Amino acid sequence: MNYPDPMQALRAAIIEATPKLNQPELYQQWWLLGTSGCHLCDDAENILMRLQSVQPLSYQNIDIADFDETLMLSFATSIPVLLTVNKRLDWPFSVLDLQQLLSEY
Repeated sequence: MNYPDPMQALRAAIIEATPKLNQPELYQQWWLLGTSGCHLCDDAENILMRLQSVQPLSYQNIDIADFDETLMLSFATSIPVLLTVNKRLDWPFSVLDLQQLLSEY
């Protein structure tokens, strides 16, 4: 399927690799891509949790180890990566960056 928006295509590829995400209520959530044992991924999740304490925000942790090799390698050197419906934010990012994303959301 051809997607006019590169983010739609990327999210579709991730849904294909992670079928549990193929639920309408998860489509609008932010996705935090990472893997277990990644200290930067833990740092990114802590930033998201700090923002959640003052701002309603829902996100899903997605382990890139569940992806096929091609998709996994496209993220392997940039995790953690935060995907919104229409934006990709590579590490490093801060609470201020996330607040900016929320204002655009």
